[in-house]
Amino acid sequence: MEISLQPWRSFRPDGVILFSDILTPLPALGVPFEIDDAKGPLIDAPIRTLEGVRALHDLDLTQLSFVGESLGALRTEVGGDAAVLGFVGAPWTLATYIVEGAASATYRTIKSMMHSAPGVLSALLSHLADQVATYACYQAASGAQCIMLFDSWGGQLPPHVWDVWSRPYVERIIAAVHAAHPGVPVTLYANGSGGLLERLGGTGADVVGLDWSVDMADARRRLGPRVSVQGNVDPVCLFGSDAAIEAAVRDCLAKAGPTGHILNLGHGVLVGTPEAGVAAMFELSKRIPAGEAALVAGR
Repeated sequence: MEISLQPWRSFRPDGVILFSDILTPLPALGVPFEIDDAKGPLIDAPIRTLEGVRALHDLDLTQLSFVGESLGALRTEVGGDAAVLGFVGAPWTLATYIVEGAASATYRTIKSMMHSAPGVLSALLSHLADQVATYACYQAASGAQCIMLFDSWGGQLPPHVWDVWSRPYVERIIAAVHAAHPGVPVTLYANGSGGLLERLGGTGADVVGLDWSVDMADARRRLGPRVSVQGNVDPVCLFGSDAAIEAAVRDCLAKAGPTGHILNLGHGVLVGTPEAGVAAMFELSKRIPAGEAALVAGR
């Protein structure tokens, strides 16, 4: 299977394997964490000082050898039948956990640092950008055919603030991957990114991931024909009937057009989603040609 995400190509493979998690490398940086079933990731010693940032070390890839070995095994096993996608977190999103110490609803501590300790926050983000770039390149060298860069909490920032505290670090990672692995595309996703679309498209990312709160047709107009898109079926649709799922998929495909679109949910599969709903969407992705969907919608 050719993995090409140029704007004039559509990429809707029969199977996709997503590997790893954005928080996986934190212990290898010197930031151990635990997962609480109710609260999510918990970090005992949040980093909020320059001394704490300086105590971080470069990414120890020996602690992540299982990632490389697994990616290589997956590539061998699936051959050309599925795409193997690597996962990395954007510096701002990783920093929210490192600074807050846990998931947050307000991000008050890290947002306050922009004003009270900008040097500390800048140093942390710079260090994370370099280490995430190393990790992304490691995944690409190990078998990942596309790197998924998640700025999951980037949408919590006003656009002009995102330009300062997320965009430069995202661009550094994308440039590093493109330089080391020019054949590996990068998909950039930020949850709640309706106000950031043009900015996301200007980072150098090959693909912009869209959440379900953005109208696909509007996103296509705003991003232009040179940027491919991914998404953006509402994950809740998978709890519905087969007819409801098909209507949502056809609407997404029709608005995205026949090229430069990766059909996907607007975010991850929700806990409790019926397996039958997931299977139905996969089957539809293979059964409905993008051109047919556009024709049905009168495009």
